[in-house]
Parts: sequence; C-alpha cells; structure tokens
Amino acid sequence: MSTYLNETDAGRRIMRRCDELGSISEPGVGVTRLYLSPQHRTAAETIAGWMHDAGMDARIDEAGNVVGRYHSESGGGPYLITGSHMDSVVHAGRYDGPLGVVTSLDCVAVLNGRGRRLPFGIEVVAFSDEEGTRFRTTLAGSRAITGQFGDDLFNAKDAQGISLREAMIAFGLDPEAVARAAHRPGDMIGYVELHIEQGPVLQAEGLSVGVVTAISGQTRAVVTLKGAANHAGTVPMGMRKDPLLAAAEIALAVERIASVHPHTVGTVGFVKADPGLINVIPGEVSLTVDLRSQADSVRHAAFDELGVAARAIAARRGVEIDIDKILDLKSCPCAPDFVDRIAAAVEAAGTRPLRLPSGAGHDGMAMSTVTDIGMIFVRCKDGISHSPEESVTAADVATGAAVLLHFIENFQGKP
Repeated sequence: MSTYLNETDAGRRIMRRCDELGSISEPGVGVTRLYLSPQHRTAAETIAGWMHDAGMDARIDEAGNVVGRYHSESGGGPYLITGSHMDSVVHAGRYDGPLGVVTSLDCVAVLNGRGRRLPFGIEVVAFSDEEGTRFRTTLAGSRAITGQFGDDLFNAKDAQGISLREAMIAFGLDPEAVARAAHRPGDMIGYVELHIEQGPVLQAEGLSVGVVTAISGQTRAVVTLKGAANHAGTVPMGMRKDPLLAAAEIALAVERIASVHPHTVGTVGFVKADPGLINVIPGEVSLTVDLRSQADSVRHAAFDELGVAARAIAARRGVEIDIDKILDLKSCPCAPDFVDRIAAAVEAAGTRPLRLPSGAGHDGMAMSTVTDIGMIFVRCKDGISHSPEESVTAADVATGAAVLLHFIENFQGKP
C-alpha cells in the first residue's frame, strides 16, 4: 500500500484547496457557485492552474468543464477519467463536488511527484453543471462530454430569463462548438468518482469510506389540484372542495408508499397554495413529488401506485387533479468489476468495504452511457449535504484519497 495513506497532511492539503474553492462564491451564507457565472469562471481558472502544477495539460472545454490530462507512459491515452463537479446549489457546503475534483488532482500530483506514468492516461474533470441550480438543468457538464448536450439545455432559462445559450456566449463560449466537448468512446476506459456520502450510513457504521454499488433512479412530478376557493368562515366543512387537504393526504401517501417498497425514498419538497391567504380556502394547490430507488421496476411500481392513490384522494374530496411527470432518470448500476476493485482498495487501506447505493444523482449517470463507472463515498458528519454544515475530517479524506490512488495505480483496463 502507498505511504499516501499515512501522510496525514494529504487530507489537510485537500481540505485547504476545498476551502479555497469555497471562497469563490456569491456573497452570502455558504457556497453559491452557479453554472456560467463569474464565480464559475474564477473556479475553473483556479482548478486549471492546479492541474498544470500537477503535470497535466488542462483546458476549459466548450461546455465550461475543466479537463486535465496526465498522459500515459507512451505519451497519450486512452484515459481513466476521474473527478466530480465544481458547481453548487444555493448556500451549499464546501465538499459536495469539489472534494472529488481536488482529491483526483492530488492523486495525479502524487504520481507526478514520483515521476510515475501508467500504461494509460488519467483525465481529471471538474464538471461545470451537475446540480442544475441556475437553469434547472440536469448534468449539463457530463452530458456535453458524453455527447448529449441538446436543445433542452440550450433553451433552458434562469430566474432572470437568460437562456443557457445566451449565458454561454456571455461566458465566452461558443454554443455552436459545444459538440467538440464530447469524448471519443475509444479514449475512455472508465470513470471513477470520489464524493461525500450525503447520507448517514457510513457514520452509523463507523467507517471512513464506502463502495457505491448503484446510483438510484429518480422520478419527479408536479401534482396540481384544483378545488373551489371560498371564504374560510362561511363554507361548512362537509361542503368544501379543498385542494390543500387533498395535497396533505397525497404527501402522506408518498411517505406510506415509499416506505413499503424496498430501497425506495419519497419526498414532497414544495407545496404552493393559491391564493395563499389566511382567511381563504385555497382554490389551487401544486406540490412536487420525488421518488428514488435502486431498481427502476420498483420505482415505477411505486409511482404508479401513488398515481392511483392520488386520483382516489382527489375524487373523494371533489377536486380535479393533474400529475405531470417532469423527470424520469434510470437507475445506474456501477460496473461490478469496478465495485470489486474499489472494495479491494478499501481493504488495502485497512477498512471494511461496505457496499451501499447512492440516493443522490451524480455525473456518473451520464458517464455510464459511454463507459464503465465506479464511485467511492467518504463519510460526512451526520450525512448533511447541500448545506454550509457539510463537514468531513482530514483523516477520512486521506483514506478516501488512498483508496482512489490505489484504484488508479492498480487499474488494468476493462476485464
């Protein structure tokens, strides 16, 4: 095993760079670094500079990703890709995304410091837009690299009405050239990502790192309920057509249905009542539903069951209902060979290799359409993410870095 694991400074070094990236943010609490913003530009240039320092050729590509290549011993590819995303949600923490970018960089810097090249190249990518916060897009950076950047992305607009296409031009990118960001399949031999867990399992198990088996699929929908707005004091309870009460029942149905399906979670994250006055029975209510599961068949069955339940609730309460499915992402299993290799690297680090799924989405979902993927989780305190309270320890980060470096150094290509 590399002495990397015993270098306690490695974890601190990686965390210091995450802190530096965390300072590149819109004003306010936590980190806010959105796609195609001035903060994106500054972060991209900072990361590209670190890539150069680590012995890589680096550039900002046509979609705003930062791509650094550490060439093979023969001077080229193909490349094992690693990295994560550099964008954030609003008021985020410092580690969701950047930890994977900086740890990948540090692994390459260690190899470069030893003067070591491998039979294959290593490509580190800082994806430009995984969170989709500004334009409500999905995986724009990795979709560009996998050749899936289409009109649905170009035409998306932010809260100010600026289209993604317009924002690309303002950033200094040419929308007509975005296809050049796509990688040739023959240049890629795999993708591996290190990421904070964003959940409490590793902490509960007392483990620094985990081995991801799959990224859960997602179904998202907006449910709209229309009833009869009226005076809060004049309509008897039994004569009301109250869409908010129907929405409350549907939210409880989401909880109930998700709870009885294996490895499934369901969330109602947004509810809006119109007109939203204290003395008026609402006339219309909308709510969002987010269902996730490792198995697509289970998720689809849960969503169908929810649809039946929601329509029955609406009919009983005398309100109209519309269910608009706005997202349906397939689950993404990690390549079994990659899972086994990461597990071996975890064991080499002296840790029990716990295998677990990811309930959050990642760039690996796009990357899996063109190459095999694997993921390493690093424990985060109380499982908190998408919050300034995100927290990791230097010791856990050092273990994660050692696992990633072991995986890279012992990678033999596709089985």
